[in-house]
Amino acid sequence: MDTASVPGLIKTLFYIILFYYLFKFAMRLLAPYLMQQVAKKAEEQIKKQFEYQQQQYQSQHQSQPTTEKVKKEEKKIGDYIDYEEIE
Repeated sequence: MDTASVPGLIKTLFYIILFYYLFKFAMRLLAPYLMQQVAKKAEEQIKKQFEYQQQQYQSQHQSQPTTEKVKKEEKKIGDYIDYEEIE
């Protein structure tokens, strides 16, 4: 059974700190590229969705015959009575 030693602890802390800074440096270099790829993918998805909706809208309006609505005349219910005040 091995016991923990101070040099082993220092070595482990050194590796953890080294990994942290290497990861931080790599992300600083790769993050703009990754964000650009995510933005492109989102743009493509939005464009596809817009085109699909536009096709649906156009096909829906082309398949339906155009019917003009004729307004019906409003029925007159009664005559207008103008009341005058009597003093």
